Amino acid sequence: MMFLLRALLLSLCLVSVALAQSARAPGEPVTADRIVAVVNDEVVTLQELRSRLDSALNQLKRQGTPLPAQDVLQRQMLERLVMDKVQLQYARDTGLHVDDAQLEQALQRIAAGNKLSLAQFRQALEKDGIVFAKFREEIREEMTIARIREREVENKIAITDGEIDNYLADDSTKAGGGEEYQMAHILLRAPESATPEQIQKLKAKADQIFARLGKGEDFAQVAAAYSDAPDALQGGNLGWRPLDRLPAIFAETVGQLKVGEVSPVLRSSNGFHLVKLLDKRGGTATAAVQQTHARHILIKTSEVVSEAEAQHKLLGLRERLSNGGNFAELAKVFSQDGSAPKGGDLGWIYPGDTVPEFERAMNQLQPGEISQPIQSPFGFHLIEVLERRVQDVSKDRQRAAARQVLRERKLDEAYQDWLRQARDRAYVELRLEER
Repeated sequence: MMFLLRALLLSLCLVSVALAQSARAPGEPVTADRIVAVVNDEVVTLQELRSRLDSALNQLKRQGTPLPAQDVLQRQMLERLVMDKVQLQYARDTGLHVDDAQLEQALQRIAAGNKLSLAQFRQALEKDGIVFAKFREEIREEMTIARIREREVENKIAITDGEIDNYLADDSTKAGGGEEYQMAHILLRAPESATPEQIQKLKAKADQIFARLGKGEDFAQVAAAYSDAPDALQGGNLGWRPLDRLPAIFAETVGQLKVGEVSPVLRSSNGFHLVKLLDKRGGTATAAVQQTHARHILIKTSEVVSEAEAQHKLLGLRERLSNGGNFAELAKVFSQDGSAPKGGDLGWIYPGDTVPEFERAMNQLQPGEISQPIQSPFGFHLIEVLERRVQDVSKDRQRAAARQVLRERKLDEAYQDWLRQARDRAYVELRLEER
């Protein structure tokens, strides 16, 4: 029965490819296409793979990263496309959707970040040969994957009081002295139920990569070619992080590395890692953190109030604010939050006090700036930052900060674990080598 179902799936996939080819404009040159992977009820075509590969090559060239061998990068990109489809299908099957209004807001933020209007941003993309409709859908997919990560991983990470006690009692957490580390990594992901033979084979591959790096091969190039981590095409770069916000397996290693040095092969539940210390900075310990004084207007969604209606209502309020409306008065009337009687005032907020979606949006605002409607598990918010300050941390706040640090430590590994499980649950057939 399973064979017949898969045969039917493949025949339907072939029909879909044929229909896509027949939809081309008359006289348009037709490049031979074929299926290079089947992922549950969808396919990846050669044209799709080539398009993504071209984008990756352009990105690597802009970064100045030496290019991996074409066939190696092609296989790597195919696996990345498979992982994207697995996550997008999971989002679809569980009812997660980024609607057009949310997408438009994201595009406007991207354009504003480039100091352009949305129309100007679109013109700039098209001038560079990028089809805006395709770019738009790629942003929707990125947002969908980010929300899956938030829902399935970030919001489910639990930190116990015992873990916080141990963290605060550990002198090594204070030893970093405020230093920050810029690191890059390579992950070779192990299947969820890997056999000893598979683990041994993966370890041998990691050892081979370590040997190649030892002979001077470019770390970013090797990461782009072989790493299974989402940041592979950025050369595996993790950016700047303090020691206590690195995954535990990296934090235990970084202090032993010199700048430019690569760690031995590290083993975790997700597979094997190689870590390179790119740079480090700082070294002045501080017991102070930045606080943000903010207020908001919350509109909750329900069976009666849809997401679109909540956003539309907040956009109307935002328009009134831009025309001189009083935030506090509007919050008292319209906000569906306990802070409404205080004009939406949330007081001074420490890092980790709010849900991640709210905190990320708040941190991007300048004092006096009002956000676009922002979605969180509570509904949709308009956020205004009133002021910021740096304040010494009380014991309660030290515990809150420790909880946030421990969450971040667990996050990367938890996400990789979730990805591995999702990949193993999916039906995937790779057909790149077929001719």
